[in-house]
Amino acid sequence: MTPEAPREENCSIQSIYSSFSDNPPFEDHPLYINPQTFLQDFDRSESFLQDPTEIDPRPRAEHQRRRGLECVLEKLLSTEIPGKEHVEAYLRDQYRRQRRPNTLRNSLIAIDSFLGFMKGREKNCLEEIMREDVEAWIEHEQDRGLKASTVEMRLRTLKAFLRFLAERDIVRPETISKRMSVKVPDALPRAMDPEDVKRLLCVIDHVRDRAMLMVLLRTGMRIGELLGTLVREVNLREQRIEIYEAEKTRIGRVVYLSDDALSALKAWLRKRDPGKPYLFYAQGRNTMTYAAARAMFCKYLAREGLSEKGYTLHSLRHTFATELLNAGMRLECLQHLLGHNCVEMTRRYARLTDKTREEEYFKAMAIIESEESYAHHQLDCQLPPAPQTP
Repeated sequence: MTPEAPREENCSIQSIYSSFSDNPPFEDHPLYINPQTFLQDFDRSESFLQDPTEIDPRPRAEHQRRRGLECVLEKLLSTEIPGKEHVEAYLRDQYRRQRRPNTLRNSLIAIDSFLGFMKGREKNCLEEIMREDVEAWIEHEQDRGLKASTVEMRLRTLKAFLRFLAERDIVRPETISKRMSVKVPDALPRAMDPEDVKRLLCVIDHVRDRAMLMVLLRTGMRIGELLGTLVREVNLREQRIEIYEAEKTRIGRVVYLSDDALSALKAWLRKRDPGKPYLFYAQGRNTMTYAAARAMFCKYLAREGLSEKGYTLHSLRHTFATELLNAGMRLECLQHLLGHNCVEMTRRYARLTDKTREEEYFKAMAIIESEESYAHHQLDCQLPPAPQTP
């Protein structure tokens, strides 16, 4: 007798989702572990949109990148800064180097700030830029009350622009020949308190929101990476999500789903619209914006009275890293899960979780605070007798 053909070949995504209306156990469905077949069946569905970009929205990225450049150039035209033609040439060069729209926008903000400052110093020609002008601009940005990290980021952007001008003999090379930087505080990552995590999870009553926050908490994904995740990039059988291009580093990696995150995600898959290619989306949209995700997170913080603690969506990533290190995971493994370029970035979390240092401290303090220690370390306040003179 010939073996029965796998049921995956005979089922469509519509039948999968329609079967959920009868509320069977999700685990009993033969295709629940293969979301990668979701969009393949969409190809054969007459009810699905025929626009190929609806099947894989990633090709739209280049269109969005191009639109990002156009928006930045439109903004440039509305400014009153010297050397606009050189700024436009630089932004187009950055576009050709595959920089993201956000990078182009941040570049224009930094350059506009500097050239506006130069104009205030009655310098309307880029050839007049001196190192002293850059140093004065740094002080100006600091006096405005900007964070050190913001000033440093803008300075890096400006130096890249000045290098671009120096290569074209527009500014003198000595303008940026010497090291120029702003010391940025090396702050501790802000992880959520374990009790606050429990309180937060207890008030989440929406199946989509719970799935989102559980996935962030258990995978360490950046919120931008999660909002850009397609359904077909989730492998429920192997409990993993494939990030083909990281939000920040643009380096692909794989993250894993714990059992509680997997359970929350399955509950969302029962409810979500199968016609949406992205894993998470807002009502009436195919995607979800960062602003919407942040508003959702802040709503639950306020509901539980945690708004004043300064938690952000990124705090979930910090919490993920801290909890894994507390559980004994090696730094090298955590580095790849977080998608850090170097282990030094990951090592920051070790300062929060160094149990050896903590144990040594309390062991020493116990000795210091003991009565025997005080008796042993007491100083004899009586002065020795003075030597006798002959």
